[in-house]
Amino acid sequence: MKVNGKVVEFQNNKTLLNLLNDYNLNKDRVVVEINLEILENDQYENYVLKEHDVIEIISFIGGG
Repeated sequence: MKVNGKVVEFQNNKTLLNLLNDYNLNKDRVVVEINLEILENDQYENYVLKEHDVIEIISFIGGG
């Protein structure tokens, strides 16, 4: 599995929400693309990661 261009260890039965929690990311402050498809944040809890998924996580950072 790749996350933001880096190979990471795949774990069975892990959801996208679990992955975001591992990275301390708030699901309401990110956009996630899996295999070139953007997922809605209400899908994060139910999407079970697969070994060959390619994931891009884009987080929003406030500033001024």
